Amino acid sequence: MKLLLSFLLALSVSIAYAAETPADVGNSANQESQKTAGSEPDERAAPPYDGSWESLQEMPVPAWFNDGKIGIFIHWGPYSAIGYKRGGAGYAEHVPKLLYRESDHYYPYMQKRWGATPPAFGYKDIIPEFQAENWDPDRWAKLFAEVGATYVVLTAEHHDGWANWDSDLTPWNAMDMGPKRDLVGDLGKAVRKHGLKYAPSYHRERHTGFFAKDLYAVESKPQEDIAEEIQRVPEAASLYGPFRYDKAFIDDYVARWKEIQKKYQPDFLWVDDFPIYTRDGNQVRAGIAKPPIQYMDDQLRGMITDFMNEGSSRGQAVYCNNKGGNPNWPDGVGCYEKDNLKFKVIGPKWQSCTTFGSSFGYLAAEEAPDYRRKKSDQAVIHELVEVISRNGNFLINIGPKTDGTIPTWQVERLRAMGDWLRINGEAIYGSRYWKVSDQHDEQLAFTAKGKNLYAIKMSRPEKPFLIKGTANWQASDVTAIALLGSNAEVDYEVTPEGVRITPPSDLGESTTAWTFEIATTTLQHHPNVIEKDPAKAFQGTP
Repeated sequence: MKLLLSFLLALSVSIAYAAETPADVGNSANQESQKTAGSEPDERAAPPYDGSWESLQEMPVPAWFNDGKIGIFIHWGPYSAIGYKRGGAGYAEHVPKLLYRESDHYYPYMQKRWGATPPAFGYKDIIPEFQAENWDPDRWAKLFAEVGATYVVLTAEHHDGWANWDSDLTPWNAMDMGPKRDLVGDLGKAVRKHGLKYAPSYHRERHTGFFAKDLYAVESKPQEDIAEEIQRVPEAASLYGPFRYDKAFIDDYVARWKEIQKKYQPDFLWVDDFPIYTRDGNQVRAGIAKPPIQYMDDQLRGMITDFMNEGSSRGQAVYCNNKGGNPNWPDGVGCYEKDNLKFKVIGPKWQSCTTFGSSFGYLAAEEAPDYRRKKSDQAVIHELVEVISRNGNFLINIGPKTDGTIPTWQVERLRAMGDWLRINGEAIYGSRYWKVSDQHDEQLAFTAKGKNLYAIKMSRPEKPFLIKGTANWQASDVTAIALLGSNAEVDYEVTPEGVRITPPSDLGESTTAWTFEIATTTLQHHPNVIEKDPAKAFQGTP
């Protein structure tokens, strides 16, 4: 019966998300925060925003994001057709720039694979291999929903200048070349049909340096072979360039996002970090910026304001991220985010975008069974639990192949995540952090929801263990303890040192991590334990 109740409760959360549509998301967000046990209302100001950073710092965290916890990130584009990186590890989506920056290695590789090298043959000539011929967006969306995701983030444009949507602003787009279809639009329709939120991600802020001699400079020049490619094929200039931050680039940057915003009405404004904000003489958040970069920051403030206000005007609870170890925006504007981020404390709302292997984009080397940087099912679940116990969201990435299929080894890990969430979802969806996030000596992580405390044991529970954070509880404080996924009775004792749990011999269906649900007589969320200083929250993170 306990197993059945656990399943039905978790299912009810999934149904609540599935029932949302883009048109009614604003109303349902309020309903979610009221009906989800353990959810506290975000008392910061709602829109409209007046265009200042101070106003944007008051944006609330939408309930769908705070409760949903699990997202799918997708890096997919012409770079997927390369699927190779020197050394077999690292970010394969960055290889388009490395073709030219590390020509001593990549030119021989290109000669062997394509029979030509730059300037006769370059990245622009690889684009026709990106066909998406076996892509089924509905199949993707169905998979994402089945494995417990509540939102999906697809790269609309990465640093390479390629647009995955039907764009009127650049000819280098997926409708006019390569797949000859609107990838952003087609996936958006599919995931929303399955009740998921949607966010096309935008990475163009680094484009000026991607094919340039200087990666992070206000003004640069193209790599020599890039310049020669443009000389031979002038149309390539709008793919590889421009190579400077000026008004024309910045206005185009904003215009491309607004085209995405108008066509697809995203639920989330996801932008990558801006290295130029702290390079080439700039320290934007400290008030030091060269004129083009100050202009960019001003335009981006307006872009975020417009996105937030427009979403609100149609009843859509929208949000944004604040990317990088040196965050793009002032504190409070969106959730903090960084690649593979893992706060060691309970921090302000944050998100970790992370991978199953070493790359975000498709990397063929990762498909080898013995690939050394491939995360196990257990490692994925443990990372998910640790992130969420510290007030984070878990945005797990997949890197599809150029034909639109997801590598089998990544699907297997998604399925393992979904299997675990079906059993233990009560401890994840709609949960909040407890007064401590973990207890190292027993390999425990904690979440809270309403009057329930969830103790998630990340080592197999074969002997009694003590929860030190419950010291001085009274016997009357605990009404029941259950092991999610098991019908077995759980013995426990409330001692002055804390609640001592004796695991049953039947550990039920769960594997890799086991959740003990502790029903109490008082609310278990402790909002005041959060580390509010972002600088301190980021300490010790990679």
